[in-house]
Amino acid sequence: MRTPNDFPVDWAGTQNNLGNAYSNRMRGDKAENLEKAIAAFSAALEVRTRTDFPQNNGETLLNLGRLYQESQQFDLAYDSFKSAITTVEDIRGEIISGEESKRKQAEESNKLFRRMVEVCLALGRETEAIEYVERSKTRNLVEQILNRDLKTIFPGEVVTQLEQLRDEIASGQNLLQTGKAENPTFLRQHLQQLRQQRQQLQDTYLPIGSSFEFASLEKIVAHNTAIIEWYITFDKIIAFVIQPGGKEIKIWESSSEDREALRDWINEYLTDYYNQKDQWQNQLEESLQNLAVILHIEEILEKIPPQCEKLILIPHQFLHLLPLHALPVRNSYLMDLFPQGVGYAPSLQVLQQVQLRQRPNFQSLFAIQNPTENLVGADLEIESIKQYFSPQKITVLRGKEADRNGLDSRIANLAEANCLHFSCHGSFNLETPADSCLLLNGADIDEEIDLNKCLTLGDLFNKEFNLNQCRLVVLSACETGLIDFNNVSDEYIGLPSGFLYAGSSSVVSSLWTVDDVSTAFLFIKFYKNLQIYPALKQGDIAIALNKALTWLRNMTSEEGEKVLKEIQPYIDVMFQGKKDILKTSFLNCAKRRIKSNPQPFANPFHWAAFTAIGY
Repeated sequence: MRTPNDFPVDWAGTQNNLGNAYSNRMRGDKAENLEKAIAAFSAALEVRTRTDFPQNNGETLLNLGRLYQESQQFDLAYDSFKSAITTVEDIRGEIISGEESKRKQAEESNKLFRRMVEVCLALGRETEAIEYVERSKTRNLVEQILNRDLKTIFPGEVVTQLEQLRDEIASGQNLLQTGKAENPTFLRQHLQQLRQQRQQLQDTYLPIGSSFEFASLEKIVAHNTAIIEWYITFDKIIAFVIQPGGKEIKIWESSSEDREALRDWINEYLTDYYNQKDQWQNQLEESLQNLAVILHIEEILEKIPPQCEKLILIPHQFLHLLPLHALPVRNSYLMDLFPQGVGYAPSLQVLQQVQLRQRPNFQSLFAIQNPTENLVGADLEIESIKQYFSPQKITVLRGKEADRNGLDSRIANLAEANCLHFSCHGSFNLETPADSCLLLNGADIDEEIDLNKCLTLGDLFNKEFNLNQCRLVVLSACETGLIDFNNVSDEYIGLPSGFLYAGSSSVVSSLWTVDDVSTAFLFIKFYKNLQIYPALKQGDIAIALNKALTWLRNMTSEEGEKVLKEIQPYIDVMFQGKKDILKTSFLNCAKRRIKSNPQPFANPFHWAAFTAIGY
């Protein structure tokens, strides 16, 4: 009944099903089953064309490419996957229903990109492999940042043309999707021409997405800087080591056993973190040692020239949750090997975009100070760092002033801030990442958090937060650097992405629930470092943070007591000579911690949580 002439669509579906059946068949000759499966998928593609049935076309091409890959016919696999990706990109370009639809589409195509990366490496097409990695990672964030920064990236007349093309394409897509197009075939062809025109115009200034090329790294990677970009496939861990200057790339690939060991390691790490916090904290040093072995960090470092002074890490999936800068290596830690610092980025394209943001000034401060009024360390941070900014350019919302209304009423001050510092409670929502938040005054921290009284990740994307003058956002709170590691679209979804989107070129955030005392010590030193080291002039926050982390890690009990004496005047000012249970509790805790060990903050729990993301 289902013939190519009478019921071509149903016939093509049956051919695709036959292809799947033969490819999974246990009985019969394996080579014969493979041949029949390939024939069936190829037949289905006669009907499932990119023009008529793009979704089915991409699905069948993926199936066909998978067979070629598994039979080590890599050239044919490459051709099939390349055609499938072209189809996927076309479908993506036609989506007008919002970012969530694009994210779901990216989840469906994730397997395709992973297989394409594997095939490119098998064929020795290493630069293409990393290009496909970048085409699949943080795609929504890259496009959102581009749209936000349109007027600062492109000349005025180009912006006008891009906006006109965008509106015309959206209007045409709406006619197609609502069935109101008079000539759908002609309109589809016209829209495709408009997309190509828009892409060519955009690529003249900033090639991103499907146009991203390895050659553009020469503009991103300095001559003293190396980049390690990880990519986790179905059965291996891949590290792309981009050499200083960005002209050369070296590849490291793990065994399947390493990939399995990493899966077991992260499951144990997260189980302990969420269910046995004390055990997780006590075993953190040992856990990181095991991770360094699984990732073969020593082997990867051998691919970096010894004269390299700076390192940028681009994790993948759940690696974003981990303090990779604190991996034990060569009788030290990874960050100790690079005097110009170890920083992080969500992707090469995001790094490229934030580098375009010129933020030479660092004089004005906007701070949220202890809005829930139960964090003495938060008060201490703000009081001690205000000295580094122009008095007339400091805006601080403290306690009851730091509520949602207070923040919304100071949007103009936010727009002028060079540094934005949140010293408060934070919360990462694993189930609904958009509800991850910074708690403001009035938010209930004991029971369910009132999101209406918080600053959420969703707010950063949905509201008009203009951080166009912002060089640095510091999120001195718990879990502010965590991301949605369950998301399979390779999107970077967390508070740092929200602040990068809003306009900041750099974000410092935390990977776990941090300690009030050690966090206060850390940021007092961090801001002092920003004055000593030429970090801002070099466009690099990481060096000042790394120096502060090292200082805290190596601090002795005697040095800790000295620091406590130095900050005592700030504490006295905060409490104005009055006795306060919070003040007493904080000081007693700090003294106990300092006297508890010759190096009281040596555990990575105290010093490794914070990372510098961006440029």
